[in-house]
Amino acid sequence: MSDPPVPAGSVHLSEIFAGLDILPFGVLIWSRERQLVYANDRFRRSWDLPVRIGITFEAFIATMAHSRECVLPTDADTWEREQIAAFGAESSADYLFAAGTVLNVTQAPTASGGMTMSFSDVTAVKSNERALQLAKETAEATDEAKSRFLRAANHDLRQPLASLKILIYNCIREEDPEHRSDMLHAMEIATSIMEDLLGALLQIGQLDAGRVEPRITSFQLSQLFERLDVQFRHQAREKGLRLVFVPPHGTIATDRALLERILSNFVANAVRFTEVGGIVVGCRREANGLRIEVVDTGRGIRPEDRERVFDEFFRSEEQRGQKSGLGLGLNIVKRLADLLELPVRLRSEVGRGSIFSVTVPLGNIWHSVANEVEISETVAGEFVGTSVILVEDDDILRETMTQLLRRWGIDVHAAADEAEAIRLIESGVSPRLIVADYNLKARMGVDVVERLRRAVGADVSAMIVTADAEPRVIESIRSAGLPVLVKPVSPPRLRVLMHNLLFEPSLVTVGEPTSAPPRRHMP
Repeated sequence: MSDPPVPAGSVHLSEIFAGLDILPFGVLIWSRERQLVYANDRFRRSWDLPVRIGITFEAFIATMAHSRECVLPTDADTWEREQIAAFGAESSADYLFAAGTVLNVTQAPTASGGMTMSFSDVTAVKSNERALQLAKETAEATDEAKSRFLRAANHDLRQPLASLKILIYNCIREEDPEHRSDMLHAMEIATSIMEDLLGALLQIGQLDAGRVEPRITSFQLSQLFERLDVQFRHQAREKGLRLVFVPPHGTIATDRALLERILSNFVANAVRFTEVGGIVVGCRREANGLRIEVVDTGRGIRPEDRERVFDEFFRSEEQRGQKSGLGLGLNIVKRLADLLELPVRLRSEVGRGSIFSVTVPLGNIWHSVANEVEISETVAGEFVGTSVILVEDDDILRETMTQLLRRWGIDVHAAADEAEAIRLIESGVSPRLIVADYNLKARMGVDVVERLRRAVGADVSAMIVTADAEPRVIESIRSAGLPVLVKPVSPPRLRVLMHNLLFEPSLVTVGEPTSAPPRRHMP
């Protein structure tokens, strides 16, 4: 494109053109005869548009309409007619060009009957606007989801709590042992529902806060299947369902605890929503890993619900008004799978059943880690006569924990604080195990364990229980060489850990330094 001619002696016009050349946006000037008389330097350098001095406005618009250089708001012929008709009229519009830039094209009439056009690159501005709009929409959606989440959580917590209060009131006044036993069983169910909900809420909160960090290891999938079989076989049997785990062969690489949570939610849902038939858990080899499938013969999921089942608190129309779970399990599955970058799939047919699956990468068998062995809670007599010091400053929890341990035949010595526990040792108590709360009134449980060990004169086996499930807290306990259980403590988990500490300490992994001295157990 050649520079515009400048009439001799028009110094003033030359200066005007020089000023237009330094503008940060492109400028075109059209005469009243609709011919291009000027294009500034910024326009010529920035945009490869079909213009030359002397081109008519109609030719320029026609070329633009059919060049496919920009996205037009209407078809090319309509846009061309509208733009030609609007010569000299004030207007402003944004156009997306093939290169990905967004230009704002503004036109205004001149005093002589011509027109000026300016071309400004507003790509960054529009990108920021879109980002702000997306952030606004995301914030609004999150706010609505949180409100819905809290309403549902409030409802699901109040129901078992209300039942529990009534049951406690009636149980106090009930004299018939059989009725009292039924009430206690109902109270146990109510508390387990609340425990499940609180656990799910806590995990979702940790996922939202980005506090769950995967720990990728290689391990044998068969061990995980054995744990799930122990966990769900009784529930399936009570409903008359067949629960089959097909023994897998192979090593996988992912976070074992998080994968177990994913699969346990799959199996729990399958048991809950299957009335006749059974559930099969097995694996299929794929090119990129191992696909773990949970297949059931349940009611199935309608096509319109198959995406929504992974939403928080989602329940289908058939589930509403029924005791059909909290609606959080599959949402946790989705979040954990996203965190682990594992694909989750769902296939279902109404009336015939569903298949939930997750694909995990294969691992190296030589890198497999040893895992804890599941110990049956029905093993009797293994703790009889075992001396245990329990340090818990909450009176109710101390009493209930004492009762639980005594039912297992344990010789429990309960203390409310460190001073009371040391007095027990000074009076002749020689514990084989110390169970201490983490947040004691005067001192941390980790420090109490250390002081009690010094008082005993031996490195007594010990564990910490805590209601604070913050990852940093758990890590600090483990870094002190102590295993930890999160309240509310599950009796089966407590029993497994006690068994391992007392009889198979090599199975307990708490992140101790490899140079730690071997633990000496009191006789």
